[in-house]
Amino acid sequence: MKKCQSSLQLPKGLDLNGETLAAFYQPIIAMDTRRIIGYEVLGRAVKHNSVRSLGPFFCNEQVPEEDHIIVDRILREQAFSKLSLMEEQPMLFINLKPSWIYRYEENGELYTLSLLDKYGINPKRIVIEITEESFSGSTEKLRAVVDIYRARGCMIAIDDVGSGFSDTDRIAQIQPNLLKIDIHMIKKSATHDGYFGVLSSFSDLAEQVGASLLVEGVETREDLVRSIQLGARYVQGFMFARAEPDFLAPDCFATIVEAELEQHLHHYLGSERYWQSQFESLAEQLVKTASRVRFTEHSGEWLEALLPELYHDCIRVYLCNEDGIQLSSNYYRDADMSWQREEQYRGANWSWRPYFVPNLVQLNENRRAIISRAYTDLDSPAWIRTVSVLIAPGLILFMDQKDTERGAQPL
Repeated sequence: MKKCQSSLQLPKGLDLNGETLAAFYQPIIAMDTRRIIGYEVLGRAVKHNSVRSLGPFFCNEQVPEEDHIIVDRILREQAFSKLSLMEEQPMLFINLKPSWIYRYEENGELYTLSLLDKYGINPKRIVIEITEESFSGSTEKLRAVVDIYRARGCMIAIDDVGSGFSDTDRIAQIQPNLLKIDIHMIKKSATHDGYFGVLSSFSDLAEQVGASLLVEGVETREDLVRSIQLGARYVQGFMFARAEPDFLAPDCFATIVEAELEQHLHHYLGSERYWQSQFESLAEQLVKTASRVRFTEHSGEWLEALLPELYHDCIRVYLCNEDGIQLSSNYYRDADMSWQREEQYRGANWSWRPYFVPNLVQLNENRRAIISRAYTDLDSPAWIRTVSVLIAPGLILFMDQKDTERGAQPL
């Protein structure tokens, strides 16, 4: 293995004031193993006990792009040299701006790959992290360069998902292994349900494209809880450690993560069991009363008689057949908690809703009630769950129930 002997000269535009360029490493922790699986490589200028971030340097548009690239390559080589000396090698997350790839590396002569060869590093230990920036170049050419990294065995991540550059079209084209979620959206989601809904869509997106979620910027326990709720496989942030010059013991944060996962599991199981038991009991009562009704003639009367018996948090109820056709009117609670009827929904076809067919398949005489996960109501800002009850062969009663504990619900 070669020691780090970079031939690159520091750019004249970089004023270090006696400082030394140094690669620092912020740990990334995996939920499944509760261990550090890798580190994001970050640039620092160091002098004695003083350390400052090179983030402002890389974000300074007045600095020539060539200078940015030279400094980045010096830091990158330091990181590869350090990794080559490790017996048990963690993964390294290397930040690359799309414009760098497009402008300097589209010919296939990729500096990072040359470092893999120079230091004898397994490409599977390297994550190429496409950073967020305004990029007007060809996505197809960007994808072609990314595919060169992928063909060598490197993993691909897209950073700052949801903040601009990383739109769904580019995610679909690049097909990354990891999506990194913007922590600022996580924090806003604690007080604004709209952001939580957007984040949940990225959780679904990651599942659909075969990627894992990485939440960065985790600073508090609440951030970690939110990340678990979103289905994050990996987390990083000041709650665990700032970027440091050395690697840490792989299991040094295992106790913290284990405790939070255990609490999450217990709360989730308790909540789901409560919902299931409540509505299985209600389903039994509904089936008994439904057995005495001819629904082709009296579905409306039966529903109206049922309304006073429904739980206080039920905001809407209606009846459909197994083809998804609504047989009854909608009955909903107004602001005064009084029940109102909406006749215009009679005859609506709800078979297109994502939950309809899976519920239809699962509902039977042994399983009369199914509760959906929490989602935002179409007609109000409320977070609800839909309870589906098979009250008679071919007849399903749907009840939209407010989820008053939505803030603690997993997605």
